[in-house]
Amino acid sequence: MTPVFEQLVQALKALPGLGYRSAEKIALHILVEKPQKTASLVDLLTSASEKLGACSTCGNLTEEKQCKICLSNERNDESLCVVEGVTDLHAMEQAGVFRGKYHVLHGKLSPIRGIGPEQLNLQTLRSRIDEGSVEEVILALGNDMEGEATCYYIMQEILEGRSLRVSRIGFGLPSGGGLTYADETTLRSAMEGRQTMR
Repeated sequence: MTPVFEQLVQALKALPGLGYRSAEKIALHILVEKPQKTASLVDLLTSASEKLGACSTCGNLTEEKQCKICLSNERNDESLCVVEGVTDLHAMEQAGVFRGKYHVLHGKLSPIRGIGPEQLNLQTLRSRIDEGSVEEVILALGNDMEGEATCYYIMQEILEGRSLRVSRIGFGLPSGGGLTYADETTLRSAMEGRQTMR
């Protein structure tokens, strides 16, 4: 294959969940099997990268300053579910297991990968808690070492000394697993079986 094709495969391979063979198949599909759709795909990717951004309140993906969930009057403002990424928020929404509002961290603490508190959406979380409308915080982070460390940090640095109900989901989630690939039943069990941390 050509150097340009190899660069494309490597760029696709950098996406989550794609190995070399999958990236190669996608590249061939785009360039050989459906070349007439390439321009449209490029336009859509460009448009999405220009028009979509993080919600100023929760960090969800939105075309406006705030996402529809944050603006909704039908959601419970008193209950806040903290998730690692937008894909986790979407998994929770598809499962229909939570009717409060969310806060997206855009990652979790990982000193090995150079991710500290400054790289996460924690300052906005602190501001939302300071506003005083939140009464319950649900920590819905992956059941792994980095998820545990992030929960501990939030408990100690943001929630310490506040009269809030704090719980942690985990029941039904495999050790080391996250929310994104969990099915609806597992997510419902995880939410209903959450354990009070304080």
